[in-house]
Amino acid sequence: MVLSRERLEQLIARSTDVVVATSQKGRVTYTNEGAMHLLGYEPDEMLGMFAGDLYPSVDEARRVKAAMAGPGHGGPDIVETFQTTFRSKRGDEIPVAISGTLLRDDKGVQDGTIGFAKDLREILHKDQLATLGEVAMGISHEINNPLGVVLNQVELLERDVLRLAGEADTSVESERIDAIRREIGRISEIVERLSQMVRHDDYSTVEYVGPARMIDLRKRWTPVGDPRLRGCRVLVVDDDLGILRTLKEILEAEGCSVETASDGEAALRRVEVGDFDVVLTDVVMPKMDGYELFQAIHALNPKLPVLMMTAFHYDRDHVIKRSRIEGLEGVVFKKPVDATRLCQVIAQSVEG
Repeated sequence: MVLSRERLEQLIARSTDVVVATSQKGRVTYTNEGAMHLLGYEPDEMLGMFAGDLYPSVDEARRVKAAMAGPGHGGPDIVETFQTTFRSKRGDEIPVAISGTLLRDDKGVQDGTIGFAKDLREILHKDQLATLGEVAMGISHEINNPLGVVLNQVELLERDVLRLAGEADTSVESERIDAIRREIGRISEIVERLSQMVRHDDYSTVEYVGPARMIDLRKRWTPVGDPRLRGCRVLVVDDDLGILRTLKEILEAEGCSVETASDGEAALRRVEVGDFDVVLTDVVMPKMDGYELFQAIHALNPKLPVLMMTAFHYDRDHVIKRSRIEGLEGVVFKKPVDATRLCQVIAQSVEG
């Protein structure tokens, strides 16, 4: 099938690629719908415009003109897929690849140009994702290997602590070792999130410093959606800052209003001046342990529910046992954090 001139002109006019022709003096004499859509100009605005104004600078316009006149980018008077940048009406810089030619009259005198430009943003984005994928795989390999070594050493360290301590209390040391394990797990989750982001082209950003943003690599928590938790005022107490951060994110995702404290004394001061629906506290803490905090809160406000959480499935110091004798009802084991169980216990405590 042979295309008629009229049909060819229609195809060019409606092309999503940019088509621009200029006069000998560099003024735009023709443009198509693709150019107006990409650059944001109306037809009467582009016609007659100096073509150099389509570039971010005069130097860039001259670079393109020199490439078209020279032999190094497809031959004399021709450029093929020459990468440059256009500037839209509102000032956005758009990477494009130009293929074009100088136009000459019957005597060989240059009397204009015509060029076709393709928007490269999607192509460059895919290239960046491919590069990011390679980086992610490299990071995963280089980080997971030493993480495995660190985790093995933590296991050996825990055995040595228990062996050397004998009958002595090692609850604080064990809490610290568990904190190391949790942070190793968080690093592994971050690496896996990076890999998923690359595979599915699914990512979001969060504020970093000033106007700068960074990729959000945090683990996604799917809210339980219990209506009893919405608006619930929770005080979370733990000397492990990683646990505080995790629990705060989980509960805020459920609609709770969350405050935190890193030891029992700080928590008691918050209870004295604040208005909470429930207190969630660790068992083993410096300055004031979970039992002492429970007693103090119970003396201040006997109706305020207090829940305890521990990294251990045993109660060496009988903290939980003593607290239950005095009225404690809720215990949430946090090794690892069972977010669903945590939400259920808090909801039940608030409801009761």
